Amino acid sequence: MKKNMNNYEKLSGAEGFEQYYRSLFGKRWEKIKEAFAGENQAVEYNVPGSQSPYFLDSASVLAALCLPLDNSEDILDLCAAPGGKTVVIASRMPKNAKLSSNERSPERKHRLSVVVKTCLPDEISERITTSCSDGAKWCTRQTQCFDRILLDAPCSSERHVIESQKYLKLWSLSRIKTVTTEQWALLSSAFRLLKHDGYLLYSTCALCPQENDGMIERLYKKFNKNSESFEIIAPSPDINEIRQFCKEIKLPPFEKTQYGYIVMPDVAVGAGPIYFSLIHKKVK
Repeated sequence: MKKNMNNYEKLSGAEGFEQYYRSLFGKRWEKIKEAFAGENQAVEYNVPGSQSPYFLDSASVLAALCLPLDNSEDILDLCAAPGGKTVVIASRMPKNAKLSSNERSPERKHRLSVVVKTCLPDEISERITTSCSDGAKWCTRQTQCFDRILLDAPCSSERHVIESQKYLKLWSLSRIKTVTTEQWALLSSAFRLLKHDGYLLYSTCALCPQENDGMIERLYKKFNKNSESFEIIAPSPDINEIRQFCKEIKLPPFEKTQYGYIVMPDVAVGAGPIYFSLIHKKVK
């Protein structure tokens, strides 16, 4: 993939965006664009006792459902705004568990706090702490303190780029390099925050492989040189866990990648894209 980036490093703008993603997906790119242009029906996630439901992509529900929460006590959503995945996780967490939901943007953190207050009942929201800080720096203050972590990392979000002439005009491969630098800082921090025998779910809404499998490959090179630190786990989402909150949902299909899985909108009735990889930190 690095070779591909070097080959296309001078591409920019709408034309460069088109050429680059066509090089990645070939003829499938047209079907992906058609799916982007269609309407993606959000699903209603309604936790009994809350003031209002939350509407989100079924692929986002799937990703949050893939983080196993059995026997968890300390859970972290490191980049939590606007709050959809926090709602899904919170509705599933054990009654004695606590959830820390963090967002670095003050404006987005405010929205997150409102979602926690209005889309979850008091008996759940009172066990959630919202914070506003840079998740990449958390590991400088503490390590190995959460047994479950969701990192829904900031990403290129091609679905939003392709819908905006402004963002298409500004697109370049240098943006991908900037984003992956940010993602790596967050992922390496999250891995250090994870307890041994804990689970970390890394996810993005990107199509770009550098932001998906590329991040997990980098994690292998840094922390898993002898395959002793962590392993990739095949997810086993159980729709029955959330059926009472989201009665009409049908979980979208997902495809295997080298280190994870991805929901592709062209075969998921417009849902996604969502990439996710489930990491189990081994017991020492």
